[in-house]
Amino acid sequence: MRDLSTCPICEGADAFVFLERGSVPVHQNFPHVSRAAALSAPRGDLRLSCCKTCGFVTNLAFDPGLLQYGPGYENDQTYSPMFERYVAGLADRVLERGGRGHLVVEVGCGRGTFLRRLCAGGARGGVGFDPAYVGPDEVDDGRVRFVREYYGAAHAQLEPDLVVCRHVIEHVPEPLELLRAVRAALGRARAPLTAFETPALDWILDNTVVQDFFYEHCSYFTASSLSLAFTRAGFEPLRVERLFGDQYLWLEARPGQGNPPSTPATEIVQSCALYAERVQRRLERLRTNLEQIRATGEIAIWGAGAKGVTYLNLLDSTASLISCVVDMNPRKQGRFVPGTGHPIVSATQLNDLAISNVVVMNPNYIDEIRDELDLLGVQASLHTEGEA
Repeated sequence: MRDLSTCPICEGADAFVFLERGSVPVHQNFPHVSRAAALSAPRGDLRLSCCKTCGFVTNLAFDPGLLQYGPGYENDQTYSPMFERYVAGLADRVLERGGRGHLVVEVGCGRGTFLRRLCAGGARGGVGFDPAYVGPDEVDDGRVRFVREYYGAAHAQLEPDLVVCRHVIEHVPEPLELLRAVRAALGRARAPLTAFETPALDWILDNTVVQDFFYEHCSYFTASSLSLAFTRAGFEPLRVERLFGDQYLWLEARPGQGNPPSTPATEIVQSCALYAERVQRRLERLRTNLEQIRATGEIAIWGAGAKGVTYLNLLDSTASLISCVVDMNPRKQGRFVPGTGHPIVSATQLNDLAISNVVVMNPNYIDEIRDELDLLGVQASLHTEGEA
């Protein structure tokens, strides 16, 4: 049972709720096989609370029992050339800073694609940990193997040189438990590099992004609160950087006694309060803009991931404004968006569907999408989410 009276990071007792949304789909990355199934998708509540002491944000209404990761869960973004370039660059960074020629452990490895990339690029070998992993136990001539368990003290014999964890900690309601388990697995004899990637809370708040708060993410960090969490778990943070157009945080640390960050949480607390004031006006403006665009022709949004699913549930829950969702991932195509039932299609279908307008969920992809539409001869007006 979660202790909701104190902050999971600093144990402060002075948090305040700044955003509440009821009955949202609990899985944003679980496209359904029929519209009826999509409309009946499991739902939960958002009740986001900001700690005034450290700035950590958590969903007080989060119930992990509602989540069922397994077959059908689909969050592979590598069908995007732009994202593929980003991941390739990130892999190069990891190899240069401690992975090349060494053993790498990935916590929450998913299908293992990033770990395999590291090993193909020069890591000596890799072990991926993920209870939901589906696939062979070993690949790439045994250089990469997978363990369907959580990483922790029971695996201390591995003694890796690098531990990497990408987009996992935001799914964990008690982040210190995850970090302490990683720290326990590293033991006392080594000082391997540990690197975590997670969304940047302040980017969401400062840009009043409505679609980046959703159920699967129950923990949100700033550079300061993430550094504090690592310090309290027995690490010494070395650096925190902003990546992917400032949307992600990348923290590197080693085992050790780090000093807690001295940065006060005043700024992020103010940002949460301002977000609470601005978000409803933002939603009203976005909805009005969508209605105006719809008057010029059919609309598709681009991206059936967490952002797109949240956007649709907030702005077109009855599927009356937006005709469909485009996604490059073929495993999503032909399926339906949880909560709203919008069909997910391939970009090659846009002309047949007489789409006149395409709304892009993430501005990082707009050039890539423009090129794709030009290649396919789709004569549609392109809009970013903020314009629509």
